[in-house]
Formats: sequence, C-alpha cells, structure tokens
Amino acid sequence: MPLNRANLPPPVSQLLRRGTVIPAHPLALDQRRRFDERRQRALTRYYLDAGAGGLAVGVHTTQFAIREAGLFEPVLSLAATTAAAWTDRPVALIAGLCGPTRQAVAEAALAVRHGYHAGLLSLAALKGENEDALIAHCAAIAAEIPLVGFYLQPAVGGLTLGPRFWTRFAALDNVIAIKVAPFNRYRTLDVLRGVVEARAEERITLYTGNDDHILLDLVTPFAVRREGRLVTLRFKGGLLGHWSVWTSGAVRLLQRCHDAVAAGRVDAELLAQDARITDCNSAFFDVANDFRGCIAGCHEVLRRQGLLEGTWCLDPQEGLSAGQAAEIDRVYAAHGDLADDAFVAAHLERWLA
Repeated sequence: MPLNRANLPPPVSQLLRRGTVIPAHPLALDQRRRFDERRQRALTRYYLDAGAGGLAVGVHTTQFAIREAGLFEPVLSLAATTAAAWTDRPVALIAGLCGPTRQAVAEAALAVRHGYHAGLLSLAALKGENEDALIAHCAAIAAEIPLVGFYLQPAVGGLTLGPRFWTRFAALDNVIAIKVAPFNRYRTLDVLRGVVEARAEERITLYTGNDDHILLDLVTPFAVRREGRLVTLRFKGGLLGHWSVWTSGAVRLLQRCHDAVAAGRVDAELLAQDARITDCNSAFFDVANDFRGCIAGCHEVLRRQGLLEGTWCLDPQEGLSAGQAAEIDRVYAAHGDLADDAFVAAHLERWLA
C-alpha cells in the first residue's frame, strides 16, 4: 500500500512539522569509484549523532547518477538500515525522486518498501514540459508517497517555476513540505505566495535549501497578503547540502534560531552568522566556478575530517575546481569556530567500526 500523509508515523510527522536538520547525504566512494559501504555507514552515523532529525538520500548531493550506476536501491537501503540500527529516536527518511513519471513512481514505490517517509521530487527531467504536465507528474507521485517539493536552483539543473505552479503544487493533498532552494530571493517569495494562495500554510512545512541565506530564512517572518489580510509564514528547518558538513554546528544553529523566534528577539550576533555561513558555503559549493565543484567541495570537508577517503564522484570529470581547495582553506581559517572537527575526531573510530 502506498504510504500517505494520513498514516505517516506521528513522531515523524511532528518532527517534520516542528522543523529539523536534514542533511543531504553524500555518496562515499573508494579510489576506484566503487561504493564504499563502510564510510557511507559512517556518514549516516555521524549525522545521527550530530543530532540531525532526518536524512535526505538519493538527492543532488548524493549524485543523481547513482541510478545509472545501479546504486539507487543499495544507497537508500543502507541509510535506512543504518539509521534503524543506530538510534531509537524518530528519524525522517526522505528519498530523492527524479526522472520521467514512470521512473519517479517506481522510485517512490521502492522508497516506501525501504521505510522512507517522503520523497523529495526533482523536476529537472521534465524541462520543457508545460505546467499541466508538471502538475500531473507531481500528482502521480503524490499518490505513492508524501511529497517534499524541491525548488532546485537552475544553475545545477532546476527549472524556473512561478507562483502559479507553486499554488497548484501546494494544493496537492499529499504535499507535506517544500525545500526552497532557488538561491534567489524573488523565486523564494514565489513559493511562499503559492503556498498562501493554496491555503496550505497549516499543512505544508517550509524547509530552506537556500545555502546563500540559511540563517535569514530561519529567522525571518515572511508576510504574504491574502484577501486583505497578512499571512505569516516561517521556514522551520533546513534540508541542505551545506548541512552535510559541520552538521553538529548546524543542529545548534537551528536550535538558536528556534529559540530566538520563540522569544521574539533575534539579536545582532545571531544575524551576523548569516554572512559567515554564506561565506563558508561559497567555498564548499564553488560559487566562483558556477557551482561546478559543489559536491566535491562537501566531500573535501568530510575528507579532511576523516569521514571520507577522498573527494571522488561517479563522474571522473567532476571534482574540485581550480582554487577551490584554497578557498576551503580560507574559510576554515576565517570561520573555523563553525566547524565540528573536534566532535568528528572524538567519534570517528566508532562510526567507522
């Protein structure tokens, strides 16, 4: 039976609604570019011990090419079984879904079989289709699994989607959240307008994927007018490639944001963290080279910590850009207090066991 919103486990539903840290899970490979199960398992253990409330697996950061490499099911399966064996607390398992409708529906069914609670839906494969076709595609997959919408930035293959699309998408009954990641404030507002127009603000939880404004997304009240009245929305958590590194710090940051919002006071020191986090992300995601090294950059941080053996990607042409390692050196020197190297060092042997 397809899993739908009505029978999501209540602890997971509550966790997602409250807002949590959901790292986009990278793919561990050895020097021959083969799946490294030991280090993949170690990454999952790291995220869980760091306090992440969920895992997003099979997404852009995991490399969409795991499908062609025959790794989609092994990667999803290993994350789910590792999480179940490692912790008793609720963990939201989010499976990345992509491709044309038949493929995405099949991936959704596979994710459900492996205990995943929702699917993060990329529409990149439908580039050129009209809005009706996009919505029909989303509805077909929502019949299989609760959906997390995904506004993937166009620089790495996403589509430009206007407020009318987001209104229609938010009206789908089995949409439970949206990851807003266009790296563009205007397009971010388009999503929020759509959610309000669909009267879905009480049902859909907003997660930031805007690595250029993580903190500001988390502390800003977004006011959207509907029928003469202002409706206020907030981002409750993050589903981010950026949070696949320095994750224990991300967990503390989200808690500080939640506490500040609850207290009704966001101090200047907390706000100042936004620019520092964005600066770090500029190096990790390789902004200087139009994001070409965005996956390898996260790998490099994890390699320096000992979690990964190298920065290898499935595509031999994909790796660190020229100068990117030096940029990571720079942000480590400038913002090393945001890193969690000591936390990783204290637990690495146990995670790799």
